[in-house]
Amino acid sequence: MKKKLVEQVTAYFTEQFKNAPDHIFLSPGRINIIGEHVDYNDGFVLPAAINKYVCFAVSANADTKCTIIAKDLNEFYSFDLTDELKPVDLMWVNFFLGVLQQLKDRGFAMTGFNIAFSSTVPMGAGLSSSAAVECGFGYALNKIFSLGLSKQDIALIGQKSEHTFVGVNCGIMDQFASVFGKKNKVIKLDCNTLEYEYHNADFKEYALLLLDSKVKHTHLTSGYNDRRNEVEKGLAQLKQYYPEVNTFRDLSEAQVVAYKEELGDVIFRRCLFVVREIQRVLDAVAALQAKDFTKLGDLMFKTHDGLSKNYEVSCEEIDFLVDAVRNDENVIGSRMMGGGFGGCSINLVKKDAVNSLIERVSKEYKEKYNISLKAYKVKIAKGTTLYKA
Repeated sequence: MKKKLVEQVTAYFTEQFKNAPDHIFLSPGRINIIGEHVDYNDGFVLPAAINKYVCFAVSANADTKCTIIAKDLNEFYSFDLTDELKPVDLMWVNFFLGVLQQLKDRGFAMTGFNIAFSSTVPMGAGLSSSAAVECGFGYALNKIFSLGLSKQDIALIGQKSEHTFVGVNCGIMDQFASVFGKKNKVIKLDCNTLEYEYHNADFKEYALLLLDSKVKHTHLTSGYNDRRNEVEKGLAQLKQYYPEVNTFRDLSEAQVVAYKEELGDVIFRRCLFVVREIQRVLDAVAALQAKDFTKLGDLMFKTHDGLSKNYEVSCEEIDFLVDAVRNDENVIGSRMMGGGFGGCSINLVKKDAVNSLIERVSKEYKEKYNISLKAYKVKIAKGTTLYKA
């Protein structure tokens, strides 16, 4: 799969630019085992890079002309490195321009370049295809122009480009997981300090299965930014009652519950979810270390229920997918993954039951919503890298 992607992008680049590319880079999508919507709330998250990639074929030029071709969309964008960079109507282009602007702001010397890229990371499925593009592009420019950026620099540049050129006020998790991923390891990331540690992710007889609802409700961006505002408001209120508190991780569930009335229903439920989810990540790490996958799965179900009822970022279709496996003896955990309002559920399923589960749930989903479900069997893979044949 990876090799085929590399071969296709290399051939496409050669056909478009009449020269073979100098370099090939692979940048993975990511999953998050647990720790949803806490990366911007100073929590901990437990992501991992997966074996779905954005592949970039890249060559530097002698002049300042830049051309980027999106193979999958059959679209291209050309500009001059000396141009003033501004967001454009072609949305995918902004992921590149935002990163380039960061590098220009830092005063790096670069020449023009040609890029062709293609992806096996599904768009809009909550697997962070955008972070894979940003980080892969930043990583590529860092390599070809010897910019001396660290992995952390690349992740932060990707995040900032999403804030400035794409308009999504995302946390750091997606970019971090894409760059720092390791094969068969999950990353426990402290979103406050960016300290991280790797934990083994050998799920033994269980496999990771993503069920893609194929829906993406339009309120993802607005809903996401609304949630950020609501939790910021809630934290500011709680700080008045507890002056010693700096972030949500300083709060216990009991402290939040004590001011339920004062916070009001909506803000209370948002804050309750965040405090519980931060604790669930710590519990999940302990479960992984103990190889207690049943406990891990139970935490995943609890996260989903919190996301659906308290944080209200799920949707009917994703709730259906989680409920469809909730009482299946071959499934020990399931939850919505990503920003919400559509996308995928992530499931821990007995390896020998994966295909029959896909068949059953696909049939039920089709009958209920007349939507063809897409399933992705994923493995935990290494982060952004220069591809060597």
